[in-house]
Amino acid sequence: MEHTFSLKDKVIIVTGGTGILGGAFVNAVVEAGASVGILGRNAQIANERANAINKNGGHAIALVADVMDENQLISCRGKVLEKFGKIDGLVNAAGGNQPEGVLHPEEDIFKMNLEGMKKVMDLNLWGTVIPTQVFGESIAASGQGSIVNISSMNSKRVITKVLGYNLGKAGVDYYNQWFAVELANRYGGAIRMNAIAPGFFLTEQNRTLLTNPDGTYTDRGGLAIKQTPFKRFGHPDELKGALIWLLSDASQFVTGAMICVDGGFSVFGGV
Repeated sequence: MEHTFSLKDKVIIVTGGTGILGGAFVNAVVEAGASVGILGRNAQIANERANAINKNGGHAIALVADVMDENQLISCRGKVLEKFGKIDGLVNAAGGNQPEGVLHPEEDIFKMNLEGMKKVMDLNLWGTVIPTQVFGESIAASGQGSIVNISSMNSKRVITKVLGYNLGKAGVDYYNQWFAVELANRYGGAIRMNAIAPGFFLTEQNRTLLTNPDGTYTDRGGLAIKQTPFKRFGHPDELKGALIWLLSDASQFVTGAMICVDGGFSVFGGV
């Protein structure tokens, strides 16, 4: 059974690998035996994480790039192929929200910052599609592999204030299903695409929305906890199991699926 979940000798790219959730994904694939490409815009964090993995006997490369820049991604792909010779998997963890994409209750709903929302939508949707186009080509050349997208509860439930993020993740959900079918039509079961939909996890983008400076919950954070049967936020490490399952041969008959890791948020009716 251990071998079924192993990623030994695999090469996995993690976009958003310099973030909080991305860092957990990087650690997960290394713990499962894979070599990892840590892709993100923060060069310092990417290099620190890669160096730490290499010092501990793992295999990692820092890849500094913007997921919206195809040329930068192509350059990163070349570096990975030069170092490791192949690419077997991709975790599309880049995304998130930005202040200009948030609509506050006191703001006029007919005067939304459309450019800000479009920016957030693009990051979450095209920041998934573009890396898949670039790294997926090498996965196909390897003959088999797995792509895991990171969606959100925001694509399934109406979450106030963050319309741009909601729309972007809803796009990821449809893309996940559509692309999985197209992959199956062309490659059979050799290349799969699935997604993980996290519930409420504290990240760089949502921390100030959910918690106060003293660590207590904001009104919004309290509502999120109330609607989560486990009555807490998720811990990044709690996403590792679903990720390794979807990247490994343990899920070889699974494609186009959405795995909710949310403490019951998606199924709770509130009473």
